[in-house]
Amino acid sequence: MLARAAAHDASNLVEPEKSAFDLLLPRLRGVPYGSAGFRAVEAEMAEAIAHHHAANSHHPEHYGNRGIAGMDLFDLVEMVCDWMAAAERRPEDGVRLDINAAQFGIAPQLESIIANTLARWPRG
Repeated sequence: MLARAAAHDASNLVEPEKSAFDLLLPRLRGVPYGSAGFRAVEAEMAEAIAHHHAANSHHPEHYGNRGIAGMDLFDLVEMVCDWMAAAERRPEDGVRLDINAAQFGIAPQLESIIANTLARWPRG
């Protein structure tokens, strides 16, 4: 896990991701997660996002049609940590597990486990 943490999302520090993320990520601050505005910014970053998903196994999209079912526990832990970090862009939204569960087809039992984990996570 420590090695994964050190390499986490390293692909967004090099092209073809870096310039897109540098330009568009600041535009996501203050935009509600899952909103039309959020999706519009995502659409502008589609190429960089596709590269990012292909390079990072903690994204369900990395596994194509298998999605979450292709992941292991390391991927799941890293995915939840990623969601928490992304939620810091708009703290009032927090982690929108409802949106993510619907988007990625997360089964109710796993959704409950993730919700329990988020509830226990210490807040800074």
